[in-house]
Amino acid sequence: MHISVLYEEVITALRPRSGGRYLDLTVGGGGHSEGLLAASSPDGLVLGTDADATAIVRSTERLARFGSRIVLRQAWLDEAPDLARKTGFSPFDGILADLGLSSNQLEDAARGFSFMRDGPLDMRFDASRGMSAAEIVNSSDVTSLIALLREYGEVERARQVAEAIWAARPVMTTGQLRDIVSGIAKSRGHIHPATQVFQALRIAVNEELRRLSDALPDLLDILAPGGRLAVITFHSLEDRIVKRAFREMTVDNAVQPGFGAPVLSARPGAMLVNRKPIGPGEAEVSSNPRARSAKLRVIERMQRIA
Repeated sequence: MHISVLYEEVITALRPRSGGRYLDLTVGGGGHSEGLLAASSPDGLVLGTDADATAIVRSTERLARFGSRIVLRQAWLDEAPDLARKTGFSPFDGILADLGLSSNQLEDAARGFSFMRDGPLDMRFDASRGMSAAEIVNSSDVTSLIALLREYGEVERARQVAEAIWAARPVMTTGQLRDIVSGIAKSRGHIHPATQVFQALRIAVNEELRRLSDALPDLLDILAPGGRLAVITFHSLEDRIVKRAFREMTVDNAVQPGFGAPVLSARPGAMLVNRKPIGPGEAEVSSNPRARSAKLRVIERMQRIA
């Protein structure tokens, strides 16, 4: 079963309570939603969304015991705010976006997310639409591949890697791509040379950075006064977007120490709950190595004075 990253930290930050309303934007394996539902018993509500239809099916089974307190819908990150308004769920007391891949996605070779398992080079969260990673690789020229690898993966030797991929086309499987990259680049410590290449392609396939940038301002709008938005990132590209967006949302860079009481302000806006991102402890990294790069940032919508 997928292990939810920074589980305790998320529950502490979002402060679920009975009667509260919560939005899990990337429901994945359903772990965080399960925690929010349990902590907001007996009548807290959760709207869970995910671009991956299989995640919705899996979470529906896992969370069935909560009955009508959980509503699950397929939606991209940037589509969820409008969905929340249309379904009458907003405003929310807490919103979570865990931007990491789930173990279920990584371990399913047919999805093409992992170079550890040979399968079709797909990488689409929503397998029903959009171009697969194979289609992007095999239809792009070398210049476009170089730009993609540099912008979304910060890949070293991006030109050499792109030229090797282009020369080997058609590239149709994760194993093919892994072997091509391994012949050009070297591992850095425990990081396989294909890691950043796969990251770059996955981001491009799913327009992840664009969707994240578009969604963040809209998410503040659907928070109730005093409500909190928590975002877990896993690489520097995501974290920079969240850090910048949170800075732009804050009023005079207001910061709340720890997880205390809300601050009143006559102006709309937000304040940082934690100035520095929260990372996993040694015990979590030991039990779940995929958590090692996770960073949690939390922002709170300011109260208004009439």
